[in-house]
Amino acid sequence: MVERAPRVRASELTGRNWLNTGGKELTWSDLRGKIVILDFWSFCCINCLHVLDELRPLEDEFSDILVTVGVHSPKFEHEADPEALAAAVDRYDLRHPVLDDPELGTWQAYTARAWPTLVVVDPEGYVVAHLSGEGHVQGLVSLVHELAEEHEAKGTLHRGSGPYVPRPKQEGVLSFPGKINALPAELRSPDAEDQTYLVTDTGRHRVVELDSSLEKVLRTWGGNVKGYQDGSSDDARFNEPQGLAIVPEKLRESVGYEVVVADSVNHRLRGIELGSGKVSTVAGNGVQRLLDAEGARTGDPNVIDPAADPLTVSLSSPWDILWSDAIEAFVIAMAGTHQIFSFDPVTGTVQVLAGTGAEGLLDGSAADAWFAQSSGLAQAPDGTVWVADSETSAVRKIAFDEGGPNVTSVVGQGLFDFGFRDGSSEEARLQHCLGVAVLPDQSVAIADTYNGAVRRWDPVAKELTTLARDLAEPSDVLLEDRGEGNDPLLLVVEANAHQVVRLPIPKEAQRVDEGASQTQRPPSLLAGDTLEIVSRFSAPTGQKLDDRWGDPTQLKVSATPPEFIVEGSGAQQGLTRTLTLNPDITDAVLHVTARAAACDGEPGGEIPDHAACHLYQQDWGIPVRVTGSEEDEHTMTLDLRGVN
Repeated sequence: MVERAPRVRASELTGRNWLNTGGKELTWSDLRGKIVILDFWSFCCINCLHVLDELRPLEDEFSDILVTVGVHSPKFEHEADPEALAAAVDRYDLRHPVLDDPELGTWQAYTARAWPTLVVVDPEGYVVAHLSGEGHVQGLVSLVHELAEEHEAKGTLHRGSGPYVPRPKQEGVLSFPGKINALPAELRSPDAEDQTYLVTDTGRHRVVELDSSLEKVLRTWGGNVKGYQDGSSDDARFNEPQGLAIVPEKLRESVGYEVVVADSVNHRLRGIELGSGKVSTVAGNGVQRLLDAEGARTGDPNVIDPAADPLTVSLSSPWDILWSDAIEAFVIAMAGTHQIFSFDPVTGTVQVLAGTGAEGLLDGSAADAWFAQSSGLAQAPDGTVWVADSETSAVRKIAFDEGGPNVTSVVGQGLFDFGFRDGSSEEARLQHCLGVAVLPDQSVAIADTYNGAVRRWDPVAKELTTLARDLAEPSDVLLEDRGEGNDPLLLVVEANAHQVVRLPIPKEAQRVDEGASQTQRPPSLLAGDTLEIVSRFSAPTGQKLDDRWGDPTQLKVSATPPEFIVEGSGAQQGLTRTLTLNPDITDAVLHVTARAAACDGEPGGEIPDHAACHLYQQDWGIPVRVTGSEEDEHTMTLDLRGVN
């Protein structure tokens, strides 16, 4: 149940441009009579992409009374490029108006703190709800019904079509391709005369085999319509597939498929038997990652029953996948939970390999490390797994030592630091990198997506350089071995140009320094000395807090730099925390994770023994600045779920 906020008139919608309106600039007068959901998003943000999909059924059900307006408030510099935003609107098939808000004017007018933020406005133009994060659809459905009934009775609800006008799309042989992998000779199409490649044709929701020219499609699996269905190559359906990996030859007969696909929006791993064309589901239940009852009670995001059927395990936006010789299992970049998972195709075991689930950049043991929307993987000959960690614009590596896997960053500073600069680990900057590949000299090629470049990390010289520029959002890189006597090439998936291109590997890398940047998101202004953090939570209708084993809520608080918090950091039960701040530090980033466990049951009643339980979690990374002014914030209120 989403509670109603006090009636406040909605601020004007100001920005640079409108998309999906046929060129018309919308005002509240154009939207009067409709229930409006303002969706503050950025196209880099996996949580924002989740909300786009959560809202689609709501938009369909209430198409005659509800209008979603996407307010695109960029985090990265590249996201402020109007052409990049237009491509993202096409890529994610948005069927509602989008306001381009590059200066964050509308973002600030509605006091948004996080991506995504949802603001509900009634047919008379008043704000009635203000929500952060994912998972609000159940409450929004109830709220829309209430508003529709109320304003139908008042005569202020206007039924009919909304202001959405579709944009023409431009595509090629591929449509916003995601990832690429080479097929071994025994798995290629019978029509192939040379090396072929599997590519996820993400915009068309299918997997394709391209011939060596990279321009001819030999075979396809899936169709042009998004969905979820197993079956033949023609009947099967994917939803924005991304990474794909080849099953080792020794396992193919026993597992019954040769390729595993990270089916991102379906939150599943899919298997393809190339000969018959059969597509099957090998892991994931299709529900975005929730914990089982035990995990909900303990609040531990790493709890996965090792004996669980892989088809009952929840995943969250798997983005890339590779076979690891070091652990004899697949490694998965689980972008939606900011973790790295493993999947054993023989036993079916799904486990968390690295990452706590907190979003950020923290090195150390795999169990304690933080990741941020990891989106690309590559394996070195010694078994090291390289990771493109997109939201921290970082390159990380997982080394499998005797004491267990460890995580180290070679490039990247944090959630809000990016740029286009070559140099040492401390100096170098990337901008939302999505892919990595290991080169013959063991250096690492990086698809530096939002810089439109391919970069190279040299682990010997410990230096980042630039191999190529002026690419259209490269999303993956793959080394092409052309045999003895021929120099290898790089295959680059150029997502926004809808193609895969070959590039030479320069002997001498370019040198680039276009500066380092930080996200131009206004910091929250703090009075200083102390700060009280309050996270508000209301269990959805039909659920209640699971207090059978004590307080089922938890706050986890930390900062970058860590010294910013003198007292009060760490994980503790309860949704309220008082922090003592370091008077010598004025600028920092607060990392806050709020969790609450609720189970099916009515308030005041008992929770049935076999009730379904759920863990609700929201992560915030909030830039803050201490001003010393008593007029600024002493208390920071963050809504976990269902409260305004």
